[in-house]
Amino acid sequence: MIVTRNGSQASIAGPENWFTGDARIDPIHLNARPPSRLTSALVTFEPGARTNWHKHPLGQLLIVTSGKGWTQVEGGERVTIHAGDTVWCPPDKKHWHGATSETAMSHFAVQEKKDGSNVVWLEPVSEQQYSK
Repeated sequence: MIVTRNGSQASIAGPENWFTGDARIDPIHLNARPPSRLTSALVTFEPGARTNWHKHPLGQLLIVTSGKGWTQVEGGERVTIHAGDTVWCPPDKKHWHGATSETAMSHFAVQEKKDGSNVVWLEPVSEQQYSK
């Protein structure tokens, strides 16, 4: 069993090539330990912050822990999500998620690695796409 103490891992600023706006990643389990492929993190978005479009080879589970946010699958409607909601994005579905324009949001992101990768980062979400 591996116990990781709260506060023992440094927070990571959301990289500009993955996020628009201010986001913070708090690692939970970023390095899958074989045979497990599981990775997870707590991600906090300030108002207006969001991920780039991206997809996960084996899908992604989001568990909203605080605030209010938005998520969208390519070609679908933008959906409002709240603390306590869960979101499942199927494998290889292009999507984004983040805070609303006025409210911060945090969620646990849980996904598995396939062939060593748990995400494929794509282009930023435009202001027009974000505002729809």
